[in-house]
Amino acid sequence: MATIKETFLSFFKDKEMKQNIKDVLRPVTEIVYNEIYIYVWGICFFNCFLFIIILVNLFLLLKVSNKIVLYETIHPV
Repeated sequence: MATIKETFLSFFKDKEMKQNIKDVLRPVTEIVYNEIYIYVWGICFFNCFLFIIILVNLFLLLKVSNKIVLYETIHPV
């Protein structure tokens, strides 16, 4: 007797069956994509914005750190 795994594998080996499943799922995937693509773009823009903010913070931190080091070399404690 075949196991469930073997049954599924034999079921999906047929190319016609694969195509039928793709044809059935295509409208569902298109509907889901159309509903969430704006959120995906929002997440992408948010990540780019966050990356730029982190770079600006790093630049400002290095600038302030350099001023502190220069101040300490001119006026030692």
